[in-house]
Amino acid sequence: MKIFLATAILVAAPALVLAQTAPAAKPAAKAAAPAAGAKPAAKPRAAPAKRAAAVKSVEENTPIDDDPNVTLSPEDLEMAKRVHVGTFPCELGASVTITASDKRPGFFVVRSGLMRFRMHPVGSRTGAIRLEDGRAGAMWLQLGNKSMLMSQKIGQRIADECMSPDQATFAEELKRNPRPSILDALPPATAGAGTASAAPATPATPAASAPR
Repeated sequence: MKIFLATAILVAAPALVLAQTAPAAKPAAKAAAPAAGAKPAAKPRAAPAKRAAAVKSVEENTPIDDDPNVTLSPEDLEMAKRVHVGTFPCELGASVTITASDKRPGFFVVRSGLMRFRMHPVGSRTGAIRLEDGRAGAMWLQLGNKSMLMSQKIGQRIADECMSPDQATFAEELKRNPRPSILDALPPATAGAGTASAAPATPATPAASAPR
């Protein structure tokens, strides 16, 4: 009987060892990869406030032309027609008053508190309406929904979040129906450097064979 038990134990021992050393079950398969060709979810369009901040950042870092001998081009004179004139309330109780010059078409007198600037329109990198005073190093930036007055000479904004009645109306409309930014249509390199991308070359058309 003892011999029989000893033999049974010797036969069962390898099976127990194999059961204890058997590899663990493989982890569950990873989640299925997205179907081939599936497009990632579209990113939500940036809020109007973020787009306006991007335009302001670009214009703030664009140097002011300090040439005192300014001659306005026909494009500058057309831009001058779109400048809002009047007194506009700004944030923190400030205000800005813009008056068209009686002596020179296209020039404006911009006042805020005790500061007075003589400005003229210039072409902007973002398409926004921009007025400059090269002598004082000041700039007035007019967007669709607000404006700002900045001094690059002292490196700070004099007045911000200024709104004419038309801009206030447009700002409310943007809240209800956001529109694409003027930067959305530009590639990243163009939006950052302000240079227009070159048009793709048109392939040459082979000349028609002459009739015999």
